[in-house]
Amino acid sequence: MRELLQRAIAAIEKLPDDAQDAIATRLLAEVADEQTWTAQFAATTDAQWDRLAESVRRAVAGGDSTPLDDVFLPSEPS
Repeated sequence: MRELLQRAIAAIEKLPDDAQDAIATRLLAEVADEQTWTAQFAATTDAQWDRLAESVRRAVAGGDSTPLDDVFLPSEPS
């Protein structure tokens, strides 16, 4: 087990039972979600990736996309 996870579990163990259960529920859901995404990515064929890439290229060429800088680095108010 990773040291960071060990520290997190040690901190969680100090919480009341209901808080521990709530965190455990969220962690288990996160693990299940990660397993689902891993399986979906593994099952994606090269042809599917190629179709997705072409779809993105068409969207960008057609102006149907938003630059990441506009999403993650919004401009300062003037």
